[in-house]
Amino acid sequence: MDKLKMQTANLADEKFKKLLELFPNIATETIDSDGNLVRSIDKDILTQEINHNVVEGRQERYQFTWPGKKKAIALANTPINKTLRLNIEKSIGKDGSQGRLDSENIYIEGDNLETLKLLRETYVNAIDVIYIDPPYNTGDDYIYCDDFSISESEYKNISGEFSEDRLRLVKNLDSNGRFHTDWLNFMYPRLLIAKDMLSNDGVLFLSIDYHENANARKILDELLGSEAFIGEIYWESKTKSQNTKTAYNKLQPKAEMILVYSKDSKRRFNLSVLGKKEYPFNDGNGPYREYALEFMNAEGIRGRESMIFPIMVEDVTINPPKGKQWQIGQELVEMYKDNNDLFIRDGKVFVKMRPGQERSNITEPFWGFIDKTIGTAESAKKELSNILPNHGFETVKPVELIKKLIFHASNADSIILDFFSGSATTAEAVVKLNQEDNGNRKYIVVQLPVPYAEDSLGYKAGYRTLCDLGQKRIIAAMSNINTLTVDLGFRVLYLDSSNMKPVYYEPTRYKQLELDLFEDNIKPDRNNYDLLIQVILELGIELSTSINMALYNQAEIYTVGDNYLVSYLDTKILTEDLVIYLARLKPVYAVFNNQSIDKDSLLSNIEQIFNTYSPDTKRMVI
Repeated sequence: MDKLKMQTANLADEKFKKLLELFPNIATETIDSDGNLVRSIDKDILTQEINHNVVEGRQERYQFTWPGKKKAIALANTPINKTLRLNIEKSIGKDGSQGRLDSENIYIEGDNLETLKLLRETYVNAIDVIYIDPPYNTGDDYIYCDDFSISESEYKNISGEFSEDRLRLVKNLDSNGRFHTDWLNFMYPRLLIAKDMLSNDGVLFLSIDYHENANARKILDELLGSEAFIGEIYWESKTKSQNTKTAYNKLQPKAEMILVYSKDSKRRFNLSVLGKKEYPFNDGNGPYREYALEFMNAEGIRGRESMIFPIMVEDVTINPPKGKQWQIGQELVEMYKDNNDLFIRDGKVFVKMRPGQERSNITEPFWGFIDKTIGTAESAKKELSNILPNHGFETVKPVELIKKLIFHASNADSIILDFFSGSATTAEAVVKLNQEDNGNRKYIVVQLPVPYAEDSLGYKAGYRTLCDLGQKRIIAAMSNINTLTVDLGFRVLYLDSSNMKPVYYEPTRYKQLELDLFEDNIKPDRNNYDLLIQVILELGIELSTSINMALYNQAEIYTVGDNYLVSYLDTKILTEDLVIYLARLKPVYAVFNNQSIDKDSLLSNIEQIFNTYSPDTKRMVI
């Protein structure tokens, strides 16, 4: 049986393998600085293969660079031995009840760079909308150092702000000689990983202002390609002038920018007007309403010959009357037919319109300017204060603004990611949008648990970290939604070190006597849920997938999805009956704790049993 790695992928190795698939002859070997033989790429052969100009050394070229860029790229590619752990007590069920795990929304507490590394394998090309509101680098923002660690004594004695896991939060003052460099090194690795998670027609929205607008665009142009730039939305975020020292010698900004990027530069936005619709019918593909295709005049400015064609379903064919044309084109008709969403009844053609597919007769452009009527920064703070008084949070976006962005760029089943969650505006916007258009969108939000100072308004109001505020905001906002069709909850997970002891990763570093001390390679404070989540992450299973625990002769069995994964993670010795029970479930994956297999004969029996009952199951151990 294969052994799970229980660590994130090495992205540099993955890219190396992809290059070798294209050009296997570029592989060579050389000696590194420590005298070790290592696999390498022969640059000369690669240059010959691509038959293109290669810029080297100090040769002039156009490039976007800064001190630390190479390190930022390496940081994104470097694997980590970390995991996410469930907090069942904080988790909220679909119906709003505490301590349940049936919600498909995810709230993660932890550093967003390491969290993105953990999520990447599962959500590659899977996120339809990314919205982030990162630090604007105004000279008064905190960013955190990715490579800064301190000892216990330093932690107690040094001044400054820290997260709970001792990531140092550094105020990036504009007097800092590395002012822009620090921000670039902070943002680049996060966006480098996030772009892999964006779906092929997904959309990335990044809120920013004039301080780092140019650099943000350069990063995204480099990572996604300049052709991926869809446009820039100006949001009227202020209605009052600022009373600052620069008010007399600089223009006063009235708007903030939202950069819009997509891997598919020709993608179509949803231009219909958001409104409540009822979907009374349901089939194997979900809820729908019946919409009768009508004819329109085939003359004048809207007349097009391409809209005049026969529609045939089974043995029935309908043509537009003379002088008339269909409302939609043949390509869209074929799409509906392929999805079994087109049918003919009583001489009329009907389309099954589903949530997220609506294109109403009333449309409005996705404008590059959004005025103050949708809400301003000041109104957003009041909006939050109405549900959470004394929150003490300064940088809030209006729910309606984020809801509008998501509506135009998503479909009914989209996954929305926000890895600078802040006060959790995005989470609230997703749920309220689902309520309005009967959608089933899911969110993943990530926030560093930044602690509130003891003398702050937030601390006095009962919030210990920014995550406390975000989660309570979601709960408070959801209390006003009275429906059984919307997922009101979220699963809370938090970033932590791996469940496995160091010996699991490098057993060759330990002598036999030391290995005997590490017979159980799982940390003593970890439970089966902890192990299961780390397995789920490695196998690329979505964190929103259902998790069930069952007892078989007092043994705890965990199943994920519709028996997609079954696991026995206890250290108690496996029995043949239990293995047969698991094999009969015919899972895609079966994972066992290696400590539960005490003999080679038992290992052989497991293989034989699965070969009999479920030969296609992939058997793995931790």
